[in-house]
Amino acid sequence: MQINRRNFIAGTAVAGTVAVAAQGVFGKDAPQPVFGPNSGQALLSRNENPYGPAPSALQAITDTATKGCYYSDKGVAKLRDMIAERHMVAPEQVVIGEGSTEILSAIALAWGAKGTIVCPSLFWDTTVQYGERQGAKAIRVPLAGDMDVDLAGMAAAVDDSVSLVHICNPNNPTAMLIDPAKMRAFAAQVVPKATLLVDEAYNELVDDPAANTLMDLVREGQDVIVCRTFSKIYGMAGMRVGYAITSPENARLIGGYLMSFGGNVSGLAAAIASYNDHGFLEKSKAVIVEGRSMILDAVKQAGLTSLPSQTNFVYVEVSDANAVQKAMAERGISIRGAYGPWKQYSRVSTGKLDDVSRYCAALPEVIGGLA
Repeated sequence: MQINRRNFIAGTAVAGTVAVAAQGVFGKDAPQPVFGPNSGQALLSRNENPYGPAPSALQAITDTATKGCYYSDKGVAKLRDMIAERHMVAPEQVVIGEGSTEILSAIALAWGAKGTIVCPSLFWDTTVQYGERQGAKAIRVPLAGDMDVDLAGMAAAVDDSVSLVHICNPNNPTAMLIDPAKMRAFAAQVVPKATLLVDEAYNELVDDPAANTLMDLVREGQDVIVCRTFSKIYGMAGMRVGYAITSPENARLIGGYLMSFGGNVSGLAAAIASYNDHGFLEKSKAVIVEGRSMILDAVKQAGLTSLPSQTNFVYVEVSDANAVQKAMAERGISIRGAYGPWKQYSRVSTGKLDDVSRYCAALPEVIGGLA
């Protein structure tokens, strides 16, 4: 694994040529990079994968740079066909968007116009908030005592006024994965009453992705939407490519609410080139899991506890998340502060392993200073 990791990290050095080229655009004397972390900063706050995009994706970007003058509809069709083939669905069941954010926001608008959205009180709800700003109504069900999604409470909240049930699995920011048997029992309860939307942005990072997806329910024709993204394991957060798989009817409805016109050529080229790059995906997952293990070990060594993680971030129990964030920032380490009232949990993402090491080394000192 160490050999694979070194080879993987060395392979991503191709990105350095892109950075050098960028200096010619943005100026070599610029005080801070236009994209990515500031000089000397350990960026562990945004659930990014700094070891991507894949070398295959970077080559595709280079090869298609001169094609940016053309609209991207053929690229959208190509990627849609590839996704449909892998998941054994028809191409018309796949929706491509400018990141899964655009698709999730479109769903919030479309289903928000039909009824109420039921969701957990703590999850990545930016897209639901977007729908609410446009008039959608949402019912937020409190988490269970163990910080897991309260499936029973959510099922109880579904009545005739509810059009959509929205879950992120694994959840963000808690990093917790819902037990697959419980998730399927939940789907059997709610799908006859409302559309079930599952944001599976981190599915490829869990120990058993196949057991923890509801993609098979989509293939069976159930009223389920599964969303995925190229932002995480593929390392393409800034290139904005995501997709949903659902019924043809749902796909048409979602498509009517999208804001973009097809997507960008570079992002699509990178997605097409790396979608089936299994060697890269294996190495990408390995380095993320290694960083996650480093964080979990450091949390334990510091006398702290965390929620179980199946993602590229860890939710650590602390006395004051905002104070921890501030103390880490003073050391050049960027992590997240409190999410709303959950001030006792601090989220830290995996990133470059050297940066993860900085966090791990600083954690005992930071916690000791706040005691």
